Parts: sequence; C-alpha cells; structure tokens
Amino acid sequence: MILALVGGALGTAAVPAAATPAVSTRAASAQAATPRSAACPTGWGSLVRTAPAVTTTPVRDVRTGHHTCYDRMVVDLPGAGGSGIGYTVRYVDRLYQDGSGRPVPVAGGAVLEVRVAAPPYDPETGRPTYPARAGQPLPGVDLTGYRTFRDARFAAGFEGDTQIGLGVRARLPFRVLQLPDRLVIDVAHSWTGAS
Repeated sequence: MILALVGGALGTAAVPAAATPAVSTRAASAQAATPRSAACPTGWGSLVRTAPAVTTTPVRDVRTGHHTCYDRMVVDLPGAGGSGIGYTVRYVDRLYQDGSGRPVPVAGGAVLEVRVAAPPYDPETGRPTYPARAGQPLPGVDLTGYRTFRDARFAAGFEGDTQIGLGVRARLPFRVLQLPDRLVIDVAHSWTGAS
C-alpha cells in the first residue's frame, strides 16, 4: 500500500514537470513572433551591386521606410515597367558629384552611393521631374527614428543618371531589388540577422 501511494505521488509529480516544457515552448513561440526578436535575413553582403539596363523613364520620387530588419529606400520611376532599371549601388569612402567631381558631404559611419541609370529630368524637355538640389537632403525624406539610415543627399543628375548619397550607421549588408516602376535598396540593421 505504501508503494502504491509513493508510486501515485511520483506519477502526479511527473505530470506538472512534463507540462513545463510545453508551457515554455509556447512562451518562446510567442516571444519569437514579436518584432523585437524576429529572425532577419542574412547573407546580403556589402559588395557592389549592379545591373546594366538603361531607361529614359525619369525618376519621379525617392522615399524611405523603416522595417523590423532593415531600412528601405525606394526610387520611383513610374512607366519604367518591365524594361529593367539599371543601377550601381556601392559603398564609397567619399561621395563625389558626377560632372564636377566636387565632394558631397553625407553624414553617417559609411556612405552608399546609389546611381540609377535614369535621369531626374524629362529627357525631351530637360525639365526636372524630381525636385532635388545638388548637395541637399532629399526632398520629403525625414530619417528621424531610423535605425540604419542617417542621411540622404542628392548628388547629381548627369548624362542620364541620378546619383544619391545614402549615409548609414556603419558598413552594413544591403540588397537591391528591381520591381516594376521602382528600385528598392534595403540596408540591414545588423550583420547578425537579429532585429
């Protein structure tokens, strides 16, 4: 009888112990679903990205957004469609304006030069389609509260290209996506894949 009571007590004690990992797993799953602990993509690297296409469709806007794992810049070219958008995106020690060679100061721990093979003006009339001024912040872009982006400057519109300096916190991994009518540049918040 004593053995039966001891065995019953051990069996009862084992149930809560066995249930504990399931509770912990659910709590861990709930934590993993929160943005703060989200797993972020890795492997983008920080080497130059380039595509050779050229378009005469002009740049109309540049906008930014911040996400859980990265900060994003979008260059809008409505009407470019599936013809492809040429670009070169790379880290530079210092940004120099196309045409004049003058340095363009860009704040941040590192500078990404974003060169889009599309003009910031109408190629037929020469009238600006994107109202930016050389060396000045990008119109309408406010980087307050961004984790990675620090500065965004218009460098030049020269010989059919649009040149932008993107100041980032450090030399971090980035990717470039060609989508219909826009070019997307994402810069990760970290190298580790943690948000």
